[in-house]
Amino acid sequence: MKEFDDAVLACFLEKQLQLFPEKVAETEEEAEDFLVECMAVVVNSLKEVWEYFEEEGVDLEDMAQEDILQAEEVFEVGDGRYLIVEG
Repeated sequence: MKEFDDAVLACFLEKQLQLFPEKVAETEEEAEDFLVECMAVVVNSLKEVWEYFEEEGVDLEDMAQEDILQAEEVFEVGDGRYLIVEG
């Protein structure tokens, strides 16, 4: 059973170079394996992205909530969800 749906996998395959200097996956299967190995997470809103980084201990004091979307670890899936990948 897949842990990540097709939209998330397609998003990662399309945008992976925003986080990595070269492609780490060429197919959806490779992307799935990589994301599972990295313990990537999918969240349902900008608020949940913010909460994820707070829980990870990232200092967000001087950052606007929308600025967190500029983090290279955050991939906008396009349907309101966000994929967070620790590189």
